[in-house]
Amino acid sequence: MRKGLVILVCAVLIIALGCIRIFQQQLFYDPLLLFFESAYLYDASLPQLDFIKLIVHTGIRFWLNASISIVFILLLFRSSENFKILLLIYAATFILLLTAFALVLNSYTIELNLLLFYIRRFLIQPMLLLILIPAFYYQRLKSSA
Repeated sequence: MRKGLVILVCAVLIIALGCIRIFQQQLFYDPLLLFFESAYLYDASLPQLDFIKLIVHTGIRFWLNASISIVFILLLFRSSENFKILLLIYAATFILLLTAFALVLNSYTIELNLLLFYIRRFLIQPMLLLILIPAFYYQRLKSSA
C-alpha cells in the first residue's frame, strides 16, 4: 500500500473512533454515561439499567473499537503475524474485563465506583490502542536490531 493511502486510511480510522465517542449516546445503551458525569459523586446507587442490554451494547462497542484499532495497528506495522497476536490480546482482554464488569455491576457498592469506572472505560474506549502501538513499535525496533 502506498504511504499516502495508508495515512489517509489511518486518518479515517481515527475519525471513526472519534465518531463512536461523539455519537455514543445515540449508538449505544449506557445509563452509566450520565451516572459517571456527576451522579456518582452524591448518589450511592446505580441508575436503573437493563443488565443484559448494557452488557451486549458494551460488548458491541468494545469490538467496534477493537476492529478499528486492529486495522489501524496492522496498517502501521504491516505484519500478518500481528493479526493473531492482536486478536488474542483483544479477546483475552474482552473476556477478562467484561466478566469483571458484570461482577462489579452485580455486587455494586459505592466503594466500587472507581473500579467500575475504570473497567468500563477500558471496555468502551480504545485504550488498548494507546498501549499496543508503542509495544508493537518497540518490538519492531528490537527485531530489526
